[in-house]
Amino acid sequence: MSIALLGINHRSAPLSIRERLSISYGEGEKTLKELKNIPHVREVMYLSTCNRVEVLANMKPVDVAVEKLKAFITSRGNLSPEEMEKCLYVYRDEDAVRHLLRVASSLDSMIMGEPQILGQVKDAYHLCVRQKTSGVILNKLLHHAFSVAKRVRTETSIANNAVSVSFAAVKLAKKIFGTLGRKRVLLVGAGEMAQLAARHLMDNGVDRIIFTNRTYENAVKLANDFHGLSVEFELLDEKLGEVDIVISSTGSPDCIISGDMIEAALRRRKNRLMFLIDVAVPRDIDPAAGKIDNVYLYNIDDLQGVVDENMESRLNEAEKAESIIDEEVAKFSGWLAALEVVPTIVDLKNKAEKILKGEMEKSHSWMRNLGGEERENIEILVNSIVNKILHDPVVGLKREGRDGEADPYVAVVKKLFKLK
Repeated sequence: MSIALLGINHRSAPLSIRERLSISYGEGEKTLKELKNIPHVREVMYLSTCNRVEVLANMKPVDVAVEKLKAFITSRGNLSPEEMEKCLYVYRDEDAVRHLLRVASSLDSMIMGEPQILGQVKDAYHLCVRQKTSGVILNKLLHHAFSVAKRVRTETSIANNAVSVSFAAVKLAKKIFGTLGRKRVLLVGAGEMAQLAARHLMDNGVDRIIFTNRTYENAVKLANDFHGLSVEFELLDEKLGEVDIVISSTGSPDCIISGDMIEAALRRRKNRLMFLIDVAVPRDIDPAAGKIDNVYLYNIDDLQGVVDENMESRLNEAEKAESIIDEEVAKFSGWLAALEVVPTIVDLKNKAEKILKGEMEKSHSWMRNLGGEERENIEILVNSIVNKILHDPVVGLKREGRDGEADPYVAVVKKLFKLK
């Protein structure tokens, strides 16, 4: 194979490192162009979520390209050699395929079974298609991953009772306050995370949800959907003093809520408790806010510690899902191995056709005395003989390709028939 996957995730790297490698909205195109321009990288996809940053590539030679991709990631994240060695994982060939299938199927997520990751992988793939950084290999692999994710959800119960990061955030808030009745919440951002949080908050009886977003129309839509209140983003500072809970999940590259803003809000609240959950990467809320008295600040990594009552049942289903993954990795590996013999088969057939054409031209002097039907019958006969001679070698190459044992046979065919 010639596939590799490099990355960091919530298990291998803390938030402070992950946010250095995340990309904000609009940066994806530039990042893909830079990756595609790296020597020996043929196809590439960049996946950036709150829990992981990964580069998936088709490359040759693999060793050289992997080192260049490591250098790219290290430079982009301003990682020290020690950080890179500790946090960065590299998967190749079948291990890379298996990791991608597990990610798309939500087996590698912070909260197993959560549905958002599949949409994020699809978004990353659609971007690389638009930027023309994908090709035959990645197109096949990603569509295979989407199919496998669907199969896992259909044939297992891994998504049953699965909780999202937003659910975990609301659960943590309930732990702090005991009850969310009569609590007022400010949701900053209008993406899927905010929508899920709003749904869980309403289910837990919050008094009022205030929505704000840089694109005000999106905040208005959410407010209408959840019978809340929408406010202009410029009023964020003012509204902080009116709420008990803040959940922020924007795509801003910089902090949008400072420690000074929280201190001012607390004074207006007469130091009543504030609960802040920052599920954005990079972070939306200045970490210094967590040091202020009567302020509880949690980030995306802190949610890992939230107790998940449904984990045992999901782990049982995960065993079934892993069996599906193993089966599907073998299928893709067989397809890719068979694909690798195609150029040799094409070269072999082209050479045979070239020889046939040359010999027919040499025979033109005596064949011109034959009738049209006779000449046509001779051509059919000669083509049939050539095709039958090539049949067994071609079928054999395809069979060995499916079994992943084609390399020595390809080498012999190339040598015997003097193919390029």
